Amino acid sequence: MRSRLRQWYEAHIGKIIPIYAFFSLIFCFVFNSCIYTGTQILMNDARHYDLTTAFDNSVPFVPEWVLIYVICFAFWALNYILITREGYYEWFKFATGDYLSRTICLIFFVLLPTTNVRPEVSESGIVYSIMRFIYTVDPATNLFPSIHCLVSWLCYIGIRGKKAIPCWYRGFSCIFAIMVFASTQFTKQHYIVDVIASVIIAEFSLYIGKHTQLYKKISKIFDRINVKVFGELSYDEEEQEYF
Repeated sequence: MRSRLRQWYEAHIGKIIPIYAFFSLIFCFVFNSCIYTGTQILMNDARHYDLTTAFDNSVPFVPEWVLIYVICFAFWALNYILITREGYYEWFKFATGDYLSRTICLIFFVLLPTTNVRPEVSESGIVYSIMRFIYTVDPATNLFPSIHCLVSWLCYIGIRGKKAIPCWYRGFSCIFAIMVFASTQFTKQHYIVDVIASVIIAEFSLYIGKHTQLYKKISKIFDRINVKVFGELSYDEEEQEYF
């Protein structure tokens, strides 16, 4: 007999986010926020390094790209939800890579605090207002690697080669992720090395998630939470999937 909470979830939210992925998906956001904001507080008084290169200096400031920088939050949400629907095991392999990538970011944010010099934005207009807002709420710290680029690339490689996802959308995800890379450069939010490091970390982390047994330990943790909240998960022997 399924609990009323589970029945309600499956009737309203489960059609979008499978029940097995609910808490682990939320934790993706919570873990990311804790690491990003927590290390900013922790390393506030530490020496920060400027990794600006000649390439970075040659890239012009084009504030219109802030629109891509902001829109990508919706892109992240959509792709992560799509990946939860790829199945229990595929999701937890991805989630494991996601958590690992943030752990690597944590190490860099603590051992190599970074900063840069941003241009002054004094012009009027909605694009410039958004740019000033971003500069205000997102201090010039924790630049290497770029979480913006990291998450955007994970959104692409998480569905790369997945035939259940339309080919056109997979292609769009790749192009949009690259546009996010460009947005971090044109808005002077990151260096080029931040982009490169993000791609490497994303690829490495997801490889570990998919090619080791670590995901089984992660999934067991969230299975216990699911059981506490929703009751026992069911297992489809034919599909070899939990639901």
